[in-house]
Amino acid sequence: MTRNGIHHVTAIAGSARRNLDFYARTLGLRLVKRTVNFDDPGSYHLYYGDAAGQPGTILTFFPWEHAAPGRAGAGELQETVFRIPEGSVGFWTHRLIEQGIERSQRFGETVLSFRDPDGMRLALAAVPGIEAEPAWAAGDIPAEHAIRGFHSVSLMLEDIAATGAVLSDVFGFAAAASEGGVTRFRAEGTAIGGIVDLRGVGGFLPARLGRGSVHHLAFRAADDAVQAEMVRKLAANHGLRTTEQKDRNYFRSVYFREPGHVLFEIATDDPGFAVDEPDASLGEALKLPDFLEPQRAAIESVLPELA
Repeated sequence: MTRNGIHHVTAIAGSARRNLDFYARTLGLRLVKRTVNFDDPGSYHLYYGDAAGQPGTILTFFPWEHAAPGRAGAGELQETVFRIPEGSVGFWTHRLIEQGIERSQRFGETVLSFRDPDGMRLALAAVPGIEAEPAWAAGDIPAEHAIRGFHSVSLMLEDIAATGAVLSDVFGFAAAASEGGVTRFRAEGTAIGGIVDLRGVGGFLPARLGRGSVHHLAFRAADDAVQAEMVRKLAANHGLRTTEQKDRNYFRSVYFREPGHVLFEIATDDPGFAVDEPDASLGEALKLPDFLEPQRAAIESVLPELA
């Protein structure tokens, strides 16, 4: 089965506690998985999303307390945009006033732009007709105003042609519109996480990864067979090689640098976040992969308190 679109976005934060406070309380996302960076188990890997943690809603973080700030530039995911109901613009404008929120129009939609406490660029796009979609009601954010997954991401690239070809040929996107130097690619029939905007910025300094930067962008593959076909197309049609498949417990992934140097991932939809804890208690306990379970005591002793 073909399921196109964004699977998740992973970024770098500073304080884990501050990160949780902002994304779970200020933005009202659900903490759907509390685990560690499998390659660096002395630090958290926190996953936020909707009630079920479905692909297209997941924003994840590596909170590295002493990470230096990142630098904006070419070769990075510049902005991560969430969907909100059209009637919620006033609610979010008032709620995020301390974040220096700015209102604009893009491709006919109202967009509220702001930054998180680490400087990560975020936005909320007001989308008509999504009021009845399921929503995670958290704290003082009523369900009627809650975020409904990803709207889009924006990439800043030296040149967009080769990246656009990968989006179209491998990931099922198609160029849909252009505005103000941005070309919008859309995955037809994908409401959540179905848009990637490409901005060509020839001559800019390259981005420098750090606190407030996006580490990588993951696209959906329904299963291993679909992922393998994407890997084949990348090699045969674009000369791009991926890593071997890595088991991330909640999905299986391969990674590669797209032509504009952004790190891309292809992640399977299965098995999902309920594979090691019930839906009702997602994100409440620290979950470790089997190979790290014998080190639980040592890992827990170095992780910072979240509350």
